[in-house]
Amino acid sequence: MNDNTATTLSPDDDRQPIVRLDRVNKHFGDLHVMQDIDLSVVPGEVVVIIGASGSGKSTLIRCVNGLEPFQSGRIEVDGKTLLPNGASGQSLRAVRTEVGMVFQQFNLFPHLSIRDNVTLAPRKVRGWSRQQANATAERLLQRVGIADQADKYPSQLSGGQQQRVALARALAMEPRLMLFDEPTSALDPEMIGEVLDAMRELAKDGMTMMIVTHEMGFAREVADRVVFVHGGQIIEQGPPNQLFDHPRHERTQSFLSRVLKH
Repeated sequence: MNDNTATTLSPDDDRQPIVRLDRVNKHFGDLHVMQDIDLSVVPGEVVVIIGASGSGKSTLIRCVNGLEPFQSGRIEVDGKTLLPNGASGQSLRAVRTEVGMVFQQFNLFPHLSIRDNVTLAPRKVRGWSRQQANATAERLLQRVGIADQADKYPSQLSGGQQQRVALARALAMEPRLMLFDEPTSALDPEMIGEVLDAMRELAKDGMTMMIVTHEMGFAREVADRVVFVHGGQIIEQGPPNQLFDHPRHERTQSFLSRVLKH
């Protein structure tokens, strides 16, 4: 049975959710990867989603951005409704404009400079002038610590630097929500810290974030709420000190005993 007591907002929190999932189900063939998922995220909240590989956590945030269709239920993002089976039309396009996403792989355009990677979407989607987009790119590249790399190409950067470019590119669209799908999993260990540092600064600035990660120390540090997913279900969630130090569900206890033992 799910210990799903924190899926709704606390009684003293009158903020309207920017994200709301209501009984969302997702199948890959016969595999039921999301089972009646209920989850709300309020503006400014950092929600970290943890769980074993294959538990459904990455699928969950990909559904929030409309990258994966779902079969039943309802997802609302910033007042726009995503419908089952991808039948969302204008809402889907509006959601993707307001939601930034950073993936495991960097997905940078190899033939474009770092500056052009960051400015492309604002110019093409938002209709910004090159001058405005370049100014924003300069500010964001400075923010993530790689302003001196603007004229280079992705192949000339380390993996950590490329992932910080991907973060700057997502931020350039001025999203109201940022999604992260295991952003450090493809990086060498010595490069993980620089990406997490950039995300820490984003959290301090009040960005609303949903983060899938295996970095438990980072989750404990930055999360307002940690959500544990197992077998396509939200098993337990709560503040980091509660979930990590006093997990209530035996599945949560088993998972944390494995990942925290070192």
